[in-house]
Amino acid sequence: MNKQELVNAIAEESGLSKENSKKALDGFIKAVSTELKNGGNVQLIGFGTFEVKEQGERQGINPLTKQPITIAAKKVVKFKAGAQLKDDVQ
Repeated sequence: MNKQELVNAIAEESGLSKENSKKALDGFIKAVSTELKNGGNVQLIGFGTFEVKEQGERQGINPLTKQPITIAAKKVVKFKAGAQLKDDVQ
């Protein structure tokens, strides 16, 4: 499902117009992004939790040269599904 399909599904489920559904989705994405950028997390009970984790520096191998390389530390976004979402999918 792409963004436009998601907007259409939101409009159908909520009764909102497609324009208002797009604004709501864009607002949700912006709010989650801002919170994660500021070091927080977003927990939606029953759906899941978005959070930022530190991934430490590690060793890897360059697939072309087979030489060892150091992969720099970075922050990564993680999503952990909530119990209700897990139950709905199974």
